[in-house]
Amino acid sequence: MRFLFIFLDGVGLGEADARANPFFKAKMPHLRDLLDGHMLVEGVAPLETARATLLALDANLGVPGLPQSATGQATLLTGKNTPQLVGEHYGPKPHQPVRELIAQGSVFSVMASHGKRAALLNAYPDGYFEHINSGLRMYSAIPLAVTQAGIQLKTAQDLHAGDAISADFTGKGWREHFKDNGAVIYNPHAAGVHLARLAFQYDFAFFEYWLSDFAGHKQDMPNAVEQLATFDGVLGGLLENWEDEQGLILVTSDHGNMENLDTRRHTDNPVPGLVIGAPDLRHTFCRDLHDLAGVAPAILRLFDLPEKA
Repeated sequence: MRFLFIFLDGVGLGEADARANPFFKAKMPHLRDLLDGHMLVEGVAPLETARATLLALDANLGVPGLPQSATGQATLLTGKNTPQLVGEHYGPKPHQPVRELIAQGSVFSVMASHGKRAALLNAYPDGYFEHINSGLRMYSAIPLAVTQAGIQLKTAQDLHAGDAISADFTGKGWREHFKDNGAVIYNPHAAGVHLARLAFQYDFAFFEYWLSDFAGHKQDMPNAVEQLATFDGVLGGLLENWEDEQGLILVTSDHGNMENLDTRRHTDNPVPGLVIGAPDLRHTFCRDLHDLAGVAPAILRLFDLPEKA
């Protein structure tokens, strides 16, 4: 069994409005083909196609206020309704109550404790580790869960060796922002091929894409449309090289944002739960999946693992 979790930060299912919603404006032929001509907007889910299931997942979790990153991501990773347990939606970085919940166990720690190969595929630059070690920066929920499971984060050396992926998929950001000439540049399709190759080296592979949330907060439509075109190209390469009978791909998020550029704030929209793979695996995974808290249990159920390490 292989499972690839693609986390798109700040992506909800918004109105079919080209003025405010880049998902309605961007050209995404691979995604539309996967969804039988549909776009990733409200009203489409639930949808079942030959290769994919699309669900609308509740990110509000019965807690007043707008969903936030730390509690949303912790919920996805632990299966616990984190905002309900800590009494609020909180973010972007986890405070002590959220950190304590993650420390109690996550999908990463369960995988590791049962001998499964698990990894966060993102590469982190040297400066990131320097800031973490000096206390100038704190982990967000996802790398926190990874490191607490005893799994090492991937480095620039891993990226150069082809064993990790840059946060923008293509490596362009490493060349432009970090001046790292050792970073390989991939076109989107090749990045998707690379993503599939890496994912099949693990039982559970996770990729975090945070630029979508950044574009939403900036209300940057051109950048958002460009990001979605890149993601669609990555999806094309990934789908061409993914073996559906051997595992699933999940694309989901922690809260809405990018789908409504009328506001800089998060939204209370449901988030997509896009599941790709063989029908029998999809049906097993999607059974009783309605909100963020159901994701981790569904993953562990697919591997026939308990919910605690």
